[in-house]
Amino acid sequence: MEGGARAAPAFLGVEHSATGRRWEARLAYDRPALAIAQSAGIPEPVARVLAGRGVAPEDAQRFLAPKLRDLLPDPSSLRDMDAAATRICDAIGNGERIAIFGDYDVDGATSSALLSDVLGELGAPPRVYIPDRMKEGYGPNAAAMRVLAGEGVRVVVTVDCGTLAFAPLEAARDAGLDVIVVDHHAAEPRLPAALAVVNPNRLDEPPGHGHLAAVGVAFLLAVAVVREMRRRGAFSDRPEPDLLARLDVVALGTVCDVVPLRGLNRAFVRQGLAVMARRGRPGLAALADVAGLNQAPGAYHLGFMLGPRVNAGGRVGEADLGVRLLTCTDPSEAAGLARRLDDFNRERQAIEQAVLAEALAQVEGQGGRGRFILAAGEGWHPGVIGIVAARLAEKFAAPAAVVALDRGRGRGSGRSAGGFDLGAAVIAARLEGILVDGGGHRQAAGFTVEHARLDELRAFLSDRVAATPAGPSERALLVDAALAPRGATWEFAELLEQAGPYGSGHPSPCLAMAAMSVVQADIVGAKHVRCTLADASGARVRAIAFRAVDTPLQALLMDRSGPPVHVAGQLKADTWNGMRRAQFEIRDAARA
Repeated sequence: MEGGARAAPAFLGVEHSATGRRWEARLAYDRPALAIAQSAGIPEPVARVLAGRGVAPEDAQRFLAPKLRDLLPDPSSLRDMDAAATRICDAIGNGERIAIFGDYDVDGATSSALLSDVLGELGAPPRVYIPDRMKEGYGPNAAAMRVLAGEGVRVVVTVDCGTLAFAPLEAARDAGLDVIVVDHHAAEPRLPAALAVVNPNRLDEPPGHGHLAAVGVAFLLAVAVVREMRRRGAFSDRPEPDLLARLDVVALGTVCDVVPLRGLNRAFVRQGLAVMARRGRPGLAALADVAGLNQAPGAYHLGFMLGPRVNAGGRVGEADLGVRLLTCTDPSEAAGLARRLDDFNRERQAIEQAVLAEALAQVEGQGGRGRFILAAGEGWHPGVIGIVAARLAEKFAAPAAVVALDRGRGRGSGRSAGGFDLGAAVIAARLEGILVDGGGHRQAAGFTVEHARLDELRAFLSDRVAATPAGPSERALLVDAALAPRGATWEFAELLEQAGPYGSGHPSPCLAMAAMSVVQADIVGAKHVRCTLADASGARVRAIAFRAVDTPLQALLMDRSGPPVHVAGQLKADTWNGMRRAQFEIRDAARA
């Protein structure tokens, strides 16, 4: 260690686990947790979770119960927001046609649905245009802008895209369109030819709200539009749109875009989950039904059950299917749309597994883990490369990108790891001339690259990763606390949920159970290991290790001949057929 400092002892003595990690205590000292427990009047396990994530004692109560009224900024504090709201309100008053141009992922779909709902209630139902991933690619394109102009559209609001669409937005301007960009992706000093660019990640914006997803920025625009319409007297004879009732889609887009769940994002998700639990949106209710979600939704359900299905239409099916579901008002029609998305999701899973197998073989053939993981292949479906990149980043604990090659050019998608700013790196590669185009944000990015420049791109991004300071525990598994099997109850899992919702930037509590015997283990589905664990006293715990098949974790859990194992993971509360029970989700294990 630098300066002669010694590393803290490994948690439970685990220096090298089944996943190749050292276990370390997240919280080095108990004093911050005790201070939070005393000042906020909360149980110590919850206080340990907050302290381990840097919450100060004086902020604990507001963190546990984030309120939108305390955290929502004045929309006018964002550059171009007033110009955007004024132009939209002018269009509403003049009867001009408005179009929403969205992205095909969950953030884009929820942003489009949110603004479509609000504009429709204001008497100006918009034309919603979602580009076809295969035919049109990401973001605005000149042909689509000319189509919209030909349909009589006068104002186009791009959501979750547009910040770097220089040529397409010049074409839009030439076609007589006023374009308002609502985005959150990393920007350059140059801005596109738009009437307004509302993006908290503009280089001339002060810091503070750059962590918002696009749907969060769209919500601020909705607030600004309703406020301006109120100023104009539009609600003297009719009610205002209920923006809080739209927080269900804001929560969905925020969780699925993997932005940090802190500050305003926490309030969006916390309150949005409560709205979603009321099942007032037919599309989300139908989607929950086909996904088998029969309990109050949590951030996990949004990220792993609902979000992938909304995404599936844009990835392998019909690009606008997700928006159509989210804006559908007829329960019967919503049920049909949800079933179609569920079918597309199954198709997406099969395609994803095939591409992932080829990408893994390619990376391991190159020597496995490097500073930056890059895999490329002919015929890979562009709709799944982002998911495959996320799987590679998770497996190798390194930033990763996957490129679908076609006739000498590749469409790539990347996911970050270890705090690396992937969006900035991709923009830098484009400015260096290595990429045809590209952009993104800290956690994810997309780009287009010539096949001949793949090696140059890999080297450039690897150098960027090498130049990024890495934390000393980047490969460590951070454990919040030890857990006795008898304490692995539904009630304790619910207690930990008080510190939620959990997600990016606010990870679920990682608990460790020591010296557990594997009483039973089998494979469920195609990829998961289900097991029953017991300690020396005979106390048992239900457990599952997701996506563990064909990994060292599976081998360890299914080898019942060896000594007991230490396991680490999350304790989840589950309600099934009216029964309350807890299940331990194993992330890692090691021989005791």
